[in-house]
Amino acid sequence: MKIVTRDQWFEIRHLYDGISLIHEPYVRPFYRCNIWHIQGRERDVLVDSGSGLVSLREQLPWLSERPLLAVASHTHFDHIAGHHEFAERLVHPAEADILAAPDGERTLATAFVGDDMFEAHPDCPLCYAEYRVKAAPATRTIDEGDVLDLGDRVLEVLHTPGHSPGGISLWEAATQTLFSGDIVYDGPLIEDAYHANLDDYAKSMQRLRELPVRTVHGGHFASFSGERLRSLIDDWLKAHA
Repeated sequence: MKIVTRDQWFEIRHLYDGISLIHEPYVRPFYRCNIWHIQGRERDVLVDSGSGLVSLREQLPWLSERPLLAVASHTHFDHIAGHHEFAERLVHPAEADILAAPDGERTLATAFVGDDMFEAHPDCPLCYAEYRVKAAPATRTIDEGDVLDLGDRVLEVLHTPGHSPGGISLWEAATQTLFSGDIVYDGPLIEDAYHANLDDYAKSMQRLRELPVRTVHGGHFASFSGERLRSLIDDWLKAHA
């Protein structure tokens, strides 16, 4: 398999309004987590932290130049394996135990981490051969209705279980922007993980359907419009009726 240097491992796309997408281009699309960096006047938010194979802080040192809240949309390995690198770590109470003591089964790493996940490996073979998610105990838990105040922008926490019990989304009402994690994105959804729940999934979908969303930044694949969100949800609800 192709080997790439660690400084090639991350790709950054600066979008608009202080929002940037960080991802790992050599992780195949189905497994590739979207890491969202949201910049505020007083502090920033990092939604998820990727596979952890290569250090975010070493390769992207600017992430640590300002106060930053590392938020876990949920605790599957592809979303939390870089959280241990950050001082402030936020997660829903229902999955705080997994963030504090992650293992291959509960983070799904045992089921998914393998050659099929990668188009290339970083130039540190042990990163892969001895892969594990490091403990990153939450410094704060967040739940429905909590607010992340960045100084000049506010993100509201929505508890959106279904994909996992502690799944959360972040809603910026001022810009009608939704950071949806893995509850909904424009690609094949995972509904059969060991702690997934279809009843919760349906309730979360119905709840998001009612929001006046203009833009969705999901946990995987490309961002999309509120119109597309409503279409995806309607199709999902119809298929699961």
